[in-house]
Amino acid sequence: MVGNRAHSPYHRYSHRKGSPPRGSAGRHPTAARRGPRPPARTPADHALHELIALSRALFDTLDEVEILRLAMDHIAAAGPYSAEAGYLKVDGDLAPSPSGQIHAPAVDRRVRKLAGQDGNVTVPGRPWGRALGLRGLEGLHGYLVVTSRSQPTEAERTLLATLVQHTAAALSVAFAHRRRREDALELRRLRDERTALQRQLISVVAELGYQRAVYALMADVAASSGGEEAVTRALHRLTGLPALVEDRFGRLRSWTGPGRPDPYPEPDPVRQDEMLHAVAKEVGPVRIKDRLITLVRPHGEILGVLALVDAREEADEHTVLALGHAATSLALELAHLRNLAEVELRLHRELADDLLAGTDETSAYARSEAVGHDLHRSHYIVVVQWSNRTADNSFAQTVSRAASAVGMRSLLTRRSDRVVLIADDRPHARALYEALARETGTRSGTIGVSAPCDSVDDIPRRYQEAQRALEVRRHCRERYGTSFFDELGLYRILGPGSDYLELQTFVQEWLGQLIDYDSRHHTTMVETLSRYFDCGGNYDETAESLAIHRSTLRYRLQRIRDISGNDLANVEDRLNLQVATRVWKIVLGGPG
Repeated sequence: MVGNRAHSPYHRYSHRKGSPPRGSAGRHPTAARRGPRPPARTPADHALHELIALSRALFDTLDEVEILRLAMDHIAAAGPYSAEAGYLKVDGDLAPSPSGQIHAPAVDRRVRKLAGQDGNVTVPGRPWGRALGLRGLEGLHGYLVVTSRSQPTEAERTLLATLVQHTAAALSVAFAHRRRREDALELRRLRDERTALQRQLISVVAELGYQRAVYALMADVAASSGGEEAVTRALHRLTGLPALVEDRFGRLRSWTGPGRPDPYPEPDPVRQDEMLHAVAKEVGPVRIKDRLITLVRPHGEILGVLALVDAREEADEHTVLALGHAATSLALELAHLRNLAEVELRLHRELADDLLAGTDETSAYARSEAVGHDLHRSHYIVVVQWSNRTADNSFAQTVSRAASAVGMRSLLTRRSDRVVLIADDRPHARALYEALARETGTRSGTIGVSAPCDSVDDIPRRYQEAQRALEVRRHCRERYGTSFFDELGLYRILGPGSDYLELQTFVQEWLGQLIDYDSRHHTTMVETLSRYFDCGGNYDETAESLAIHRSTLRYRLQRIRDISGNDLANVEDRLNLQVATRVWKIVLGGPG
């Protein structure tokens, strides 16, 4: 309990009231006769003695909260007092002591209203209450709110004032010590900061010459519009390391310095994408194996890769600085080239779209000359579709690069999920497909090529032929690769111009019973027959393609004969059934 002297840690400095002096226990009664007995200690003497012990404890600690707690816990040493609350001034505000009693908000409001002055405080059940300021030379340190169960005597008031003064003095010492400690820490921080600034200044002065050289060289590169080779040349001069530029697909565009691989490795699309993703996540250049790599990406779009070959890991902060400035210069150059390419590509696409839709020859020839394409030659329409790629700008650029790589000069546009080229020569049977397989990293693509087109007016019809060639290829057993319309044979007459109703009638005549049977019994008799013809009547190959047993295939073919009433051994029946399955699959959409 606050003010309970029996629990005071300072009672060792005084004797309990009424107890015999130390060492008197066990003496013989006659021992008292040997000398005068000391006078008994009065309550005032006892209180003063305990206050002296408390004062020593107050000045022995340098923690303000602990000082206030000691004063509150031993307020009873000055008289019949109780400590109701204590406050310390923290950052200009009065903060209640955590060791104080729970007091009414009215007490808190009263103390704050005193504004640093002493004043009376009303606490229920206590006839006397006072808020006493703890002041030092620097001003107010806090408050002690003290109450008494009776009106204090003059002596008790004096003792209380003494306790308050000692507490305030101890707080002054603690505050002064804390300020000195904070000043010492601040002085140390300032000295450390000054040392760091001096080192930084030395570093800046040392690097200034190198930075000037970097700025001057890169400014010359930008002013000369030297392009990628000028950037790698300048970077090699600054760093002494081989410098190179690759496009975003990993193909070399420029190399300056020794050690260039010959031939340059063919990029792996999957690994290239993984590398770009890893570098894009980091800030600044990233080391991958023996290369220090940074991305060239104005406005966030990756246009290429700038790298230094650093097999011995000699690159330092100067190298990183030069690489960063070189990447900035290269980004401006590549962005400019990209803008020019996009304008040219847009003009090509607009012309290609108009040619596919149909346009007059005079306008078409004039516009083709403006974009540098000769429309007077024979052309072929080429339609490209890849199963894992949507026909967006990225895939269109991929097709354009692949076409250029195999020597195809063409106008390019996008239609639905396909890319369309108007090429000035017949494509090689496999060259474009193989080039696209390398670019995309997958062979799951289909290409349809029209018959030759000798006039502008013929282009829309040839476009339909290219689409027909692609659709036939997609529904064939070998669905990936290139198909030419003039090599389709029977499928040329099953194109978009055929009478759809007649085709439906023909299919119904020869396959109607099988189609109805499949619908009722959820079987695949028509698909089995179609696959049988696709495999040239080979039982083993047909069974393998359907993932069924040879005996199951024999059973199905016998059921087909029974249901349709047609004999597969009859040449006429066999031809009509094969044509019907082709029409059913290619023109009518198969099971759907």
